[in-house]
Amino acid sequence: MATGHAPGNPIPAVRKYPPVEHPVVVIGPQYLTQYPVELAVSTKLWTLGENDFKVSDINGTLIFQIKSKKLSLHDRRFLKDAAGNTLVNLRQKIRTMHRRWEAFRGESKEEKDLLFTAKKSKLFQFKTDLDVFLANNKGDVPDFKVKGGYRESSCSVFLGDSNTMLAQMHRRHTLASTILETDRFGVTVYPNVDYAFIVALVVILDEINADRSGED
Repeated sequence: MATGHAPGNPIPAVRKYPPVEHPVVVIGPQYLTQYPVELAVSTKLWTLGENDFKVSDINGTLIFQIKSKKLSLHDRRFLKDAAGNTLVNLRQKIRTMHRRWEAFRGESKEEKDLLFTAKKSKLFQFKTDLDVFLANNKGDVPDFKVKGGYRESSCSVFLGDSNTMLAQMHRRHTLASTILETDRFGVTVYPNVDYAFIVALVVILDEINADRSGED
């Protein structure tokens, strides 16, 4: 039985993405590494009033936790480190089209502590593509884009309108997760990219897709 590739037979090409040239820092430089970071995100599917996430590394060590308050006037989520210190709070801006979310440093609501905003790229879309704008970006061109559609089991984060990929997310379905009513997905963050920022984007994606009614 023949093994390997016969001479002249093509090998499938691999899509190559340009590396990140400059460090991408949004929440803090302490969340940069020189190697790809693999994270596992898990959450209960059905809870009342709050929805907690846990973010762990490949060894199962808790890296981040996300606490939610959904019975208040604004939906808010708090990204905390393993010790429980709030790094960022995420807040849905009410009465806006495109499902806009704002991220503030710590537990602040002050404009001076705004880090970034994220909104659906289009008002009506089957995939949840997001445009992400840093606080100092007053233009129409986003600093980052999330493409691929969270409900379609995988999506990617890109630098602006470029093809420089910063991270990828993959939803994992298992029998155990179905029985335990948990949701679990993996996140790969590329070197020199703020992995706390990527986790914050995952939280916003989850919140937007939790609204099954949908197209606002």
